[in-house]
Amino acid sequence: MAALKIGVIADDFTGAGDAASFLANAGLRTVLFSGTPAHDDDAADCEAAVVALKTRTQETKSAVADTLAAAAWLKRQGAKQLYVKYCSTFDSKPSGNIGPILDTLLEEYDVPYTILCPSLPVNGRTVTNGCLYVNGVPLAESPMRDHPLTPMWASSIAELMRPQSQYPCLSVGRVDAGTTSRLVAFAKGKRHFYIIPDYDRDEDARSIVELFSSLPVLSGGSGLMPELARFHGAKSDGGNAFASRTAGPAVVLSGSCSRTTRGQIEQYLRSGAPALRMDPLELLGGAQTEDELWRFIEEKGDGSLVYSSDTPEAVRTAQTAGREKVAETLERATANLAVKAVQHGFTRIVVAGGETSGAVTKALGFDSFFIGESVAPGVPVMIPRKQPELRLVLKSGNFGQPDFFTRAQNMTRG
Repeated sequence: MAALKIGVIADDFTGAGDAASFLANAGLRTVLFSGTPAHDDDAADCEAAVVALKTRTQETKSAVADTLAAAAWLKRQGAKQLYVKYCSTFDSKPSGNIGPILDTLLEEYDVPYTILCPSLPVNGRTVTNGCLYVNGVPLAESPMRDHPLTPMWASSIAELMRPQSQYPCLSVGRVDAGTTSRLVAFAKGKRHFYIIPDYDRDEDARSIVELFSSLPVLSGGSGLMPELARFHGAKSDGGNAFASRTAGPAVVLSGSCSRTTRGQIEQYLRSGAPALRMDPLELLGGAQTEDELWRFIEEKGDGSLVYSSDTPEAVRTAQTAGREKVAETLERATANLAVKAVQHGFTRIVVAGGETSGAVTKALGFDSFFIGESVAPGVPVMIPRKQPELRLVLKSGNFGQPDFFTRAQNMTRG
């Protein structure tokens, strides 16, 4: 029986898959849970447990309560360390949940400080001089400034945290021999605080983990996961992946409106793949129906794409009907399509978008997954423990290669 070493609490489902993929590929036996499990023996066969919540866009009080519940469950399973995993482009809303969640965890477990480390250099997310960059562009100047839910208004992590947290931040630059003395000096007279290390090279992860690995609570993106896996005793890289292939047709469902996903859809359309756009206003008005969308998938079969992804301008137009109403309509329709696909023999489900992926997995009723190979950095093939003949590939909107949808199908085709 494996002993749980690290417990990760992720702010959405694709973020959980992102973290789980790096832990599994580094050699830890990893299980991803959709929500906090109801039983205390569910993590008996894993060394790393990743709990996917919906705290990125959740109401703050509920987000904090759900995180505390997940942390308590992970501690009961014996997790030696907790890691709060958030998006590698942070949560920029002044009312965002990263600050309240971390403040509460530091207070609950009497931890003086933790790190804020959203970097993931392999996907172009880096921190230099305390500022977050996306593919070399400051966050607030990147395409993420147009995000429909969390528009990125600043690049400094300390500035992003200021309206969210009641505790101060110290940007320490690159971790070196002088970091500890700067930390000790800053800590005087402070009950809690945050450290922001620079991390713009792959080798920075090792220095950060070496200095901060003893902290019972860490936070950031998934860039630190391979080094943390090695710290927790992972024996080898790549030896933990489950079989990624299975027989049966695939369906592709996309709700992400990121520039990356829109480019992936364009390339998929150029390949001649069958595709149909899901229009939120037409769905709300009854001009387009879920039955019509399903008939398209049923008729076109393997490789069919149904997508609601659109430009920021079109999203804002659709949201005039009500942001939450539009989001709920699209997520419900996409989730229902996934359920029908599985009921009709589709065994490979590819989904783009964090909220969309969470809606799909909830509708399918899967609450835990083994982690297979990675289609792209941070995007694993997932195998439901209760239905191991299926394969799910659930990606964050900004992840993946231009031909991601084709790659995902090729990697899972048995």
